[in-house]
Amino acid sequence: MTLLTKNGFGCLVAALFIALAPTGASASDYLQCVPVARILSGIQLFGDAYTWWSQAPGKYDTGHAPQVGSVLVFKPNGRMRKGHVAVVSSVITERIIQVTHANWSEIEGHRGQIEQNVTVADVSKAGDWSQVKVWYDPAGDVGNTTYPVYGFIYQNDAAVHQAGSINGVQLAANLVTSLPAAAGHMVNQTNDAIAALIQSATGGDR
Repeated sequence: MTLLTKNGFGCLVAALFIALAPTGASASDYLQCVPVARILSGIQLFGDAYTWWSQAPGKYDTGHAPQVGSVLVFKPNGRMRKGHVAVVSSVITERIIQVTHANWSEIEGHRGQIEQNVTVADVSKAGDWSQVKVWYDPAGDVGNTTYPVYGFIYQNDAAVHQAGSINGVQLAANLVTSLPAAAGHMVNQTNDAIAALIQSATGGDR
């Protein structure tokens, strides 16, 4: 795979500003996980987040191992009736990843914002990414909730071309810091909390 071309990068910048920039102050203008995941990954699926998993076969490969640039699809759970999608920005271990996603934590009293490089841990007994815990910024740690997930949708050649590359996903994520009205947020995760999470997910008691 190659780095983003200058033209491709410019188009991605424009797409992010047009598709993600808030246009008003109402809750309906909050950034949602689906359009953010679609732009950052290049995976062209639509509709509620949980439906991406059933839409993917025949269009994109799916599986249960994280890859940078893939989309993690959450099942509906509790108040999260429409599921959730998040783009993998880095793979730390087989059971610890970081994602960039929208409308998860409440940041400075507001929902509907993008968070970059958020830690997600596989806490399933089988190590198959069927259950995860996600860093929750207001708590400064992973939340107590365990979320069921379907798995990962992988970029195909067309998606990689649109998103730029594996590096392009991270570059695109970095752009959100320049979006208007606090649209982007770099999560401040403490080293101690992440170390404890890695220990728990890779061999400690659950």
